[in-house]
Amino acid sequence: MLSTRLKALRIGKKLTQRQLAEKINVTHVSISGYESGNRSPDTDTLQRLADFFEVSTDYLLGRTNKQALTPQEKEEAEFQAFVNDPSLEKWYKELPKSREEDLQKLRKMWEILKDSGEI
Repeated sequence: MLSTRLKALRIGKKLTQRQLAEKINVTHVSISGYESGNRSPDTDTLQRLADFFEVSTDYLLGRTNKQALTPQEKEEAEFQAFVNDPSLEKWYKELPKSREEDLQKLRKMWEILKDSGEI
């Protein structure tokens, strides 16, 4: 099921295997293998594919026919990607231990960056 759905999604976006591979940071040989059914993506790659195409991993794997994510599912997927990002893990784990005044400063910095259009 993955091979069929992945190929259909890629073609729907008018991408070559090489272009898709560059966008999700794998080789075009990997994409070819996924589409032919000779290879299976690891969990991280599967999630990057789902994020790129804005579908659930369950859709890619054939566990559901519902292609689009609901706003809540998309928000949850984004949150999980954030929480599971190794580069943010230390920061995220220490956040609850921070003093309230430090959290307020962090919130203000976030709002300034957001309002300025930098994020």
